Amino acid sequence: MSGKRKRVVLTIKDKLDIIKKLEDGGSSKQLAVIYGIGETTVRDIRKNKEKIITYASSSDSTSLLAKRKSMKPSMYEELDRAMLEWFNQQRAKGNPISGPICAKRAEFFFYALGMDGDFNPSAGWLTRFKQRHSIREINIRNERLNGDETAVEDFCNNFRDFIERENLQPEQIYNADETGLFWKCLPSRISVIKGKCTVPGHKSIEERVTIMCCANATGLHKLKLCVVGKAKKPRSFKSTDTLNLPVSYFSQKGAWMDLSIFRQWFDKIFVPQVREYLRSKGLQEKAVLLLDNSPTHPNENVLRSDDGQIFAKYLPPNVASLIQPSDQGVIATMKRNYRAGLLQNNLEEGNDLKSFWKKLTLLDALYEIAMAWNLVKPVTISRAWKKILPMIEEKESLDFDDEDISVATVATLLQHTKGLENVTTENLEKWLEVDSTEPGYEVLTDSEIIRRAQGQTDESSENEEEEIELIPEKHINHAAALQWTENLLDYLEQQGDMILPDRLVIRKLRATIRNKQKMTKSSQ
Repeated sequence: MSGKRKRVVLTIKDKLDIIKKLEDGGSSKQLAVIYGIGETTVRDIRKNKEKIITYASSSDSTSLLAKRKSMKPSMYEELDRAMLEWFNQQRAKGNPISGPICAKRAEFFFYALGMDGDFNPSAGWLTRFKQRHSIREINIRNERLNGDETAVEDFCNNFRDFIERENLQPEQIYNADETGLFWKCLPSRISVIKGKCTVPGHKSIEERVTIMCCANATGLHKLKLCVVGKAKKPRSFKSTDTLNLPVSYFSQKGAWMDLSIFRQWFDKIFVPQVREYLRSKGLQEKAVLLLDNSPTHPNENVLRSDDGQIFAKYLPPNVASLIQPSDQGVIATMKRNYRAGLLQNNLEEGNDLKSFWKKLTLLDALYEIAMAWNLVKPVTISRAWKKILPMIEEKESLDFDDEDISVATVATLLQHTKGLENVTTENLEKWLEVDSTEPGYEVLTDSEIIRRAQGQTDESSENEEEEIELIPEKHINHAAALQWTENLLDYLEQQGDMILPDRLVIRKLRATIRNKQKMTKSSQ
């Protein structure tokens, strides 16, 4: 007769590993045997997947997750949620945080949330708050504002030692960073409020998306941009399959990056594409992704491939703004390319500004921003790493590639754009930098933190998204597509000034459609 199974208490890390294996097709029965637990326990872990991941993602310590065995809630859950949201925002900004500051903020939220009883934010409460959320250290000095070069030097030296120990080449070192983009904002007298770019003479718009750039330190491997919009299927997408877009598109009701989207991107896009690239270069399939402390970036323990060979590492809060590669001109160059591309398109189409404004759709913007990212030169990216990895900049110093699009080039395009000939240099610079400080994550006010802690949501945003998503799809068959292609080719043949490559592209497209048509007929 077999004895009773010994009771096993899993750590948070164990539960994360089980979730990963379940997502990869592992069975509850097999995992129960491996971990010495009942199948019911495995099913419970599957059921509470999002709760476990959210908890782990907000944790500050991988080692504590490997020890912690429960997600014991606070006696004051709403206060705990508000404090964690506030703490993560302050840490992301590099603002000073200390025990007394936390205690004062906790007392404010306690009364603002309308909670009953007396609350004493003692040292014991602060210790338990740190333990519940696996926070190693509360105190963060505001060294960012003072430009702490000593902290920068310390991190860079430690990071170089790290990549030497791990035997990583520049091709295996990546950086990703988010930014907001006002994709429909044209140069004029611009005013910006939260989530809006307003141009006098036009209706206020909320045409903002979050964009995340990711590339390795050589600049030779640029992943497709990750774009977060409000709607799952915006009106302009029509019957377009999001998998065929030139970007990796996700949706979130505020068009913000969040923990869930970032984790999906890391697991489903970053890891597979990095493996494929390193394999093509004959390099070990091992890489590190350098990130800042945005509240939307999960814990290091969550951002790790199954074999542990592709993983994330974080910049200290007090140096991120000074040395993060994407912030050293890479994102600014991409946005400048995007806006120059819009002006160039307007000139080529011969539209007046008002007509161009009305016709521009999110789908147009996604293709344009993807082109703008492609135009960012590898040397621009590699130079952005010079503070962290100076050896890369030295190697690239012999690269005499053309310069990126300059502000002067954009100014020239403006002078030829009807209605914008008299835009001042000051307004041009404001336009180019209109979203330079837009974060990729939602920055909440105290009132918004309180509403979120109480479980309140912005119903208007949800309704707006539903309205946008209710779009009838139009199916286009092969015969119709072929006819349109034939007509377009006839038109191009009649135009004496059309260059040969344009016609060759359409001919290649026609051949592709014909092949699809044949395959469809043969399968019927």
